[in-house]
Amino acid sequence: MIPTSPGGTGSGSAPGTYTLALSCPDRPGIVHAVSAALVAAEGNITESAQYGSPETGSFFMRVEFTSPRSYAEVRAELAAVAGQFAMAWELHATGRRVRTLIMASTSGHCLNDLLFQQRAGTLPIDIPAIVSNHRELESLADFYGVPFHHIPVTADTKPEAEDLLRELMDQLDIELVVLARYMQILSDRLCADLAGRAINIHHSFLPSFKGARPYHQAHARGVKLIGATAHYVTADLDEGPIIEQEVIRVDHSRSAAQLAALGSDVEGRALSKAVQWHAEHRVLLDGKRTIVFT
Repeated sequence: MIPTSPGGTGSGSAPGTYTLALSCPDRPGIVHAVSAALVAAEGNITESAQYGSPETGSFFMRVEFTSPRSYAEVRAELAAVAGQFAMAWELHATGRRVRTLIMASTSGHCLNDLLFQQRAGTLPIDIPAIVSNHRELESLADFYGVPFHHIPVTADTKPEAEDLLRELMDQLDIELVVLARYMQILSDRLCADLAGRAINIHHSFLPSFKGARPYHQAHARGVKLIGATAHYVTADLDEGPIIEQEVIRVDHSRSAAQLAALGSDVEGRALSKAVQWHAEHRVLLDGKRTIVFT
């Protein structure tokens, strides 16, 4: 279930275009009730998608609409419906950029993809900081003009390092954390704090070939497809709800190094899509699964 969004997530009192995302126990009348609330708010629906999960008995819906009413007025119309149907819901000004902190270690391909796409305007995010446990990527951050924060991590200093990370997130009002090949395991406590708002890229087509050197494992097994998996971070390592996966076909002639090079491009595509869909509020949690309205 998605969390109820606080009132501060809107863009203020200016009218405009809005995105509503919700989940609730499935029952008759939900779409009708939501539509009626939007009519009361003088809303005009421009995009709508919904799904009822037979496995969990939950209903999911995402609606984009325009309204001359302010964010507060629209939210007030929806609040009564949300209470009636026990909804977890969020209302956002469409296109509002999500404040995103990116973490990486020494591999820069995913970080570079995100920075380039954000600068090009294809990702609706702001990136106020990059955090790394190494300094290799500091020059890349400098090139894009993004503040770089070096927070070293060892087994003995992990609690202090995560406290520094929390302080930085609070100072910068961070809404999303992206692990762009950040090769450190987050503590269970931090994973819980970031539930539903931290995305990781795993350099394998999960659930196969977990752990270290996945491309070498794949090469040893003679695979014909390699891939990457973008998923939400949980305390269960590499087993969080999957948002996006990408694959590429290979054959026996490819070396492990060639697989890794091909995989870098696949990783960047999968992670960028996952970040985009999250920032556009297209991803809703359904237990250990995701509902993605693309």
